[in-house]
Amino acid sequence: MPVQPDPAAPQLFTWEFATDPYPAYAWLREHAPVHRTTLPSGVEAWLVTRYADARQALADSRLSKNPAHHSEQAHRTGRVGIPGERQADLMTHLLNIDPPDHTRLRRLVSKAFTPRRVAEFEPRVQQLTDRLIDGFAQRGSADLIHEFAFPLPIYAICDLLGVPAEDQDDFRDWAGMMIRHGGGQRGGVGRAVKRMRAYLLELIHRKRADPGEDLISGLIRASDHGEHLNENEAAAMAFILLFAGFETTVNLIGNGTYALLRNPEQRRLLQESVVRGETALLDTGIEELLRYDGPVEMATWRFATRPLSIGGVDIPVGDPVLVVLAAADRDPARFADENTLDLARTDNPHLGFGHGIHYCIGAPLARLEGRSALTTLLSRLPDLRLAESPENLRWRGGLIMRGLRELPVEFTPEARSPHAPVTSADAPTR
Repeated sequence: MPVQPDPAAPQLFTWEFATDPYPAYAWLREHAPVHRTTLPSGVEAWLVTRYADARQALADSRLSKNPAHHSEQAHRTGRVGIPGERQADLMTHLLNIDPPDHTRLRRLVSKAFTPRRVAEFEPRVQQLTDRLIDGFAQRGSADLIHEFAFPLPIYAICDLLGVPAEDQDDFRDWAGMMIRHGGGQRGGVGRAVKRMRAYLLELIHRKRADPGEDLISGLIRASDHGEHLNENEAAAMAFILLFAGFETTVNLIGNGTYALLRNPEQRRLLQESVVRGETALLDTGIEELLRYDGPVEMATWRFATRPLSIGGVDIPVGDPVLVVLAAADRDPARFADENTLDLARTDNPHLGFGHGIHYCIGAPLARLEGRSALTTLLSRLPDLRLAESPENLRWRGGLIMRGLRELPVEFTPEARSPHAPVTSADAPTR
């Protein structure tokens, strides 16, 4: 039965909603915390907006990640899931599977994607951060999305995966097609995904013959030592680490910088702390930016495998459920002064990276990149300011991610770059 809209409910999924969804989410939390709605794709789904309900749903084994529990046609046509992943045979990754397969694959990836590996990667992230800023620091203006927040995680995850420097611009182009979603050429996302899969399969062959110390080689070694990871699984895992790893960080850097520019007193406190070389406010600040206007608006798709109740609302078998992290993380029942950015907030169990067995495996890398990006921007460009009125900024449409299309800024130009010029072997820009 089609959804009958509540005449008092706010309108969802408009450009106005994308700019500031938080008033609408506040209404839903109060009046319809588990709300059935028709998505822009035509799919009907339940939105879960209260913190307690969201946390329960994220850990509920009756909600499957496998789109097979919903509609084959909906997934085939890209109405649920990541566009193009089925056609490209990239379905077997952590965002689409349940235990026991999820347990096995996550264990394999965890062996290759360790906290130690991420920590060892910090100097490279800092090098990329500085050299990208070098590209515009002497100009006095920049679009921080396209010139900084977007390329930084692309090149970082390419390095971590083991993509050779000469191939990384191709990944940047494919990622650009994916992040634009419906805004690019018709069918472009699907073509980009297929090209990425073909490249990853070829790279896996090369790494198997000549392994290195990169993440793909680590996945291969895990599969070659008694574990079972076939070629399609390895390609799908590399694909989702790239897809989930780069856009989350783009939005963390973009949304986080924007929030600081809109909250000058909080920005001043963080800037002074960074200059003093202190880390406590930066640590709590990254978590608060993830809560306040995080990079992931809704958790990825879940589907009811059995009848269940969320927040007193019965969910039928097969129905999609979308946990609205952005709404849950501003629930006044859990967070005091929920609409206030407080970088010193310590009681902050936000859901920005999810909860339960599907907690984001790349969270340590995203935090590392966010820390590097924000501290370096505040240090090198201390008078950074918006170059456009906030009401003129546009946010990307889409269900899962929340991020700006552009972030034009101005600042006093640096007299000269303190670093060597960027080369194609480091962090090429276009």
